[in-house]
Order: sequence, then C-alpha cells, then structure tokens
Amino acid sequence: MDSNYKAIPKNSYIELQLHHDTETPIHQRKAYLKSLSLNDGENFRDPRIENAKILDDNDGGNGNNDFDIENYPLLLAKSNNGSGIYGAIFNLTTTIIGAGIMALPATMKVLGLVLGVVLIILMGILSEISVELLVRFSALCKASSYVEVVQCALGKTAKVLSEICIIVNNAGVLVVYLIIIGEVMSGSPHHVGVFVQWLGHGVWDHRKLVILFVVVVFLAPLCSLDKIDSLSLTSAASVALAIIFVVVCFVVAFIKLVEGKIEAPKMIPDFGSMRAIVDLLVVIPIMTNAYICHYNVQPIYNELEGRSPQKMNRVGRITTVLCITVYASTAISGYLLFGSDTEADVLTNFDTDLGIPFSSALDYIVRVGYVIHLVLVFPVVHFSLRHTVDAMVFKGSAPLSESRKRSLALTAVLLGLIYFGSTMVPNIWTAFKFTGATAAVSLGFIFPSLIALRLSHRGDVLSRREKLLSRFMLIMAIMVSIIGVIGNIYSLKSQPN
Repeated sequence: MDSNYKAIPKNSYIELQLHHDTETPIHQRKAYLKSLSLNDGENFRDPRIENAKILDDNDGGNGNNDFDIENYPLLLAKSNNGSGIYGAIFNLTTTIIGAGIMALPATMKVLGLVLGVVLIILMGILSEISVELLVRFSALCKASSYVEVVQCALGKTAKVLSEICIIVNNAGVLVVYLIIIGEVMSGSPHHVGVFVQWLGHGVWDHRKLVILFVVVVFLAPLCSLDKIDSLSLTSAASVALAIIFVVVCFVVAFIKLVEGKIEAPKMIPDFGSMRAIVDLLVVIPIMTNAYICHYNVQPIYNELEGRSPQKMNRVGRITTVLCITVYASTAISGYLLFGSDTEADVLTNFDTDLGIPFSSALDYIVRVGYVIHLVLVFPVVHFSLRHTVDAMVFKGSAPLSESRKRSLALTAVLLGLIYFGSTMVPNIWTAFKFTGATAAVSLGFIFPSLIALRLSHRGDVLSRREKLLSRFMLIMAIMVSIIGVIGNIYSLKSQPN
C-alpha cells in the first residue's frame, strides 16, 4: 500500500493529523490527537491496528494489509475529556431551543397553521443540511472554529464579517433571554409577573433589578466555565425543562380542544391588507432564526469523543428531529390556546386562567420552568460569543482556556454589556426580527452555502444534488434577508410616534 506513514515503535508517542489537503492550513495548531503512548496495551488496542501489524516493531511498515489510516477515526484512544454523543446532542439542542421557541406561536398567528408548520419542517431540514456541509468542509480545512473555515474558503474579510455576525446574533439572543426572564418574573405593562402573584408589589416589580440579580447570582458562575463540555448536564436539564413546557402546552390545548373552548385558528396567511403583508415579510426571518446553531457546531465537534464527520452528522440529525417536534408542538398548541391574543413572547400569556383544573399551578410550572431553562441555555450561547470576541480582540494571544484571568474579565465585560442591552430593547419581537434578517440568516445559510460552493474543488466535490441545494439555500437566504430588512424598516416607519 502506498502511504505517507511508517511504523512507529511501541514505546514511542504519536500525533495524528490530516494530510489529504495539500494546501497550507490557516494556522499552525495542535494536532487533533494529543500524544498517546503506544505501549499502553489496555487503552490503545484496536483489532484493525493489530491485524494490520502496523505497531509491530519487526514489521517495518512494508507489509501489504488492508489498513488505511486515512479512513480511520481521528481519535483511537480512550478520551476522558470528550463529550459523548448524548452530551453533544444536549448541547446542540440547547443552542437551538432557546428564546426563539417563545416567538413561534405568534408566527402562527401571522402565517396560519398550514404554512407555519411547513416552514418549521423546511427550515429544520435546510439547517441540518447546512450544518453537515459546514462539518464536512471544516474537516477538509482542518478548521477548529466557524470563523476559521470561513477564512479558509472566503478570505480574511469574510472571516471578520462572520465574527461580527456571531457577535450580533449571540448578543441579541442573550439580550432576548434576559428580557424574557425579566418580563416573566417582574411583569410587563399588560401582564402580571410571577413575583407579584406570589409576594405582591415590592422591589421585585423593577425588571432591571431582577435581571441584574439573575445575572450576578446565577449566570455569572455558569458563564465562567472554560469548556462547553462542562455544560452537558445543565444542557440536559434545560432540554428536559423545554420538553415539560411543550407537554404542558400540548395537553392543555388538547383538553380545551376536546371541550370546544378553542376558537377556529387561521389556516393560511392573510393578504387582505398592506399591514398583513408587512407582518408576513417580517415574520419569515424569525422562522429562519429558529434553528441557528452553526456557531457552536465546531466547539461541540471539537469536544466530541471519537469525533468524525459521520458521528457529528448523527448528532445533528437526531437534534433536528427533536427540535422540529418541539417547535411544531409548541407553535401549534400555543397558538390554539391563545388565538388572536397570542403575544410575541407567549410565556407572558400564562398569567391568566387557562380554563382547566389546576390552571394556576400549570401557569407557574410553565413560566418558572422556562425561566430556569433560559438560565441554563444562556452560558452555552455565551461560550461561543466569548471565544469569538476573544479571537477578534486578542489576536495571537494564548488560547482563552489557558488564561483564566482574561476569560473571567471578558465574561464580566460581556455580561455587563448584555445586561445594558436588555434594559434598552423594548421586546423580543424587535430583537428577533432584526437579527433574524441579518446575522442569523448569514450564519445559518449564506456562509455555509458559500463555503461548500467555494471549497468543493479541493478533492471533496459536491454532488449535483448538493450543489443545487447549496445554491437554493444561498438564494433563499439572500431573498429572506432583503425582504426581512425592508419589512422591518417599513414596520418601524408605520409605527405611531
């Protein structure tokens, strides 16, 4: 067998790197596999290696065998520091199912049930395709982050643009989280907060104070963690809380539907007025925003035990099925429950009598449970934001994981800015419709499509179907972005002063 590899003595150490790309890597970085002793008989044994006899001192590496190291997984030895497949699924699901789920029932009010469900499924499938393309070409480029594969394919200018998109998208999402936490616990002009219902009026009526308390006491310790794998347990808990929220909404909606207490829902969009058309244009970017997780794909992939593109694709597909199910169930049940009164943040609707037994208890379970969910999701999104800002501001410095002081200082600054943003933005609809039409659609569809089309000549040629899908996603994303921005500008101008 022709190979670039030779036999290595058992008592030596090795590092494995990919060699199928003839171009120079973006950066000189550590190999994918840390130095491992080949003399560890318990921890480094594999039938394919032993049968191929490539570790035999007397073999010399010249024997003919079927072992092809190019096709062998990147990690052969046991890894105590890696994340299992379920941990990766939880982290990716947590990245996707955040505050966006709260806006989906309101999108159904605009789109109607039929088009709304179709778009939820379509966006989920397209997002998974773009994630798989991203993983595939990241491995080709030896890229360890989203921005690195963008630079490899599109150059330094595109890299800077992708970093700006990640910062805008993630910061916007985190601001939305804090707004929801404040509105649910302290109340809003049209809805009563949990604290008011429990304790009456007091200092907790002030949303800014409640948000500040949550940031300092709960979010700061979680955001100070160095590795995203450290958040696997909190991610699992957050997914469980999201599922509880969906189950409660679905059961309540089903009971009221059986009892005939639900008004007939809108099935298709309304095109009867200019205002209705503008609302339709504004709401589509919110749908595209629902599955954006691409900025966290590489960190999760990097810490995946026994990582390979195929294994990460499995993680992505399971996550997509789970998210489509959760999103469709929430959007349908939330809209059926509140109909034309559905708020942009459907959680705020759960301060009234639901018309079924134990309504008050269910209201508290839904609202408090999802606030806890957002607290657990927050550090996962913050992780990617912090690393992107660090890469832009501290170029050439040691990795953030090796500088604890810099990590803590950056965390404190970002949390302060995000808190300030949450006091300035009026509601989550305003934040979602702008980030969805700009940063989110770029991260989820424009950059992955351009990467695939640009790098397909490097020995990993796209099939005809993949090229068509990439071009379709690119055109769709650009159209959604332009239409969304125009719709947002028009809606702002049409609002009364």
